[in-house]
Amino acid sequence: MKQRRIITMLTTLIFSILTMGSTMAQGETKILIETNYGNIYAKLYNDTPIHKSNFIRLANAGRYDGTLFFRVVKNFVIQGASSDSKNPKPGMALGYGDGITIDAEIKPHHYHKRGALCAPRQPDRANFFKESDISQFYIVVGRVYDEKEIENMEKSVNVPLKNRITAKYMDKQTKETLARLKKEKAEAEAAGNTALAKEKVAEFRAIANKVKKDIAFEYESSPERLVISPEKRKDYTTIGGLMHLDGEYTVFGEVTSGMDVVEKIAALPTDPDDRPLTDVKIIEVKIL
Repeated sequence: MKQRRIITMLTTLIFSILTMGSTMAQGETKILIETNYGNIYAKLYNDTPIHKSNFIRLANAGRYDGTLFFRVVKNFVIQGASSDSKNPKPGMALGYGDGITIDAEIKPHHYHKRGALCAPRQPDRANFFKESDISQFYIVVGRVYDEKEIENMEKSVNVPLKNRITAKYMDKQTKETLARLKKEKAEAEAAGNTALAKEKVAEFRAIANKVKKDIAFEYESSPERLVISPEKRKDYTTIGGLMHLDGEYTVFGEVTSGMDVVEKIAALPTDPDDRPLTDVKIIEVKIL
């Protein structure tokens, strides 16, 4: 496993070094995905150079030509280009590919909005580093979210996170100390000892304020905290997408024209494995 990981990283590095300079200078690369249901035009992002260079390499080698969009789900994605989808038998389960991966390039500003071009991968339990399948891709169809859904998604992540951090700093000892100070303050007031009562209040506030500050700092700086940007919020509530996939898969491009073709493919009748009953063939992928 370790040897394979090293080989994968070296392969990725070589591809990146060979093509990064030229592709960055050229701007965003335009591509054409020609299918028997129509043409899909897209662009590849510059800041995902590993995926960009590999896509260009495979397209120029004709690797995608003749493969299928073998998995289509309405209001979700269309996925294709697996090596085992060239001239497959009807009803055959597809999508196992070559088993070769490249390093993830997950960027917070590239997300699963409608039309996003993305790389599939194996689940976390078999793929801790979220490495992408080298030869497949999927295009997001998704759905439109409302503001309440987005707020609830943020809360579903952030509230448990805040609770865990709070429990870390408000441990048993801290709670007992604060409770003791409240009790001593009340006893001082009952005894008419105003100075001692003020002293206990000051001690209580010093500890409480430090705990609040520590909780706020760790929460605000936590990489687990979900913050949906205004741009992302606007896209998900207007054109739609698949928000729950963000941060899990590499998005390395987007469709610029032909989403009507993508949606037509996504609406096709399928078998129990989500394979269209009528094959959707990728005739050719061209670098424009």
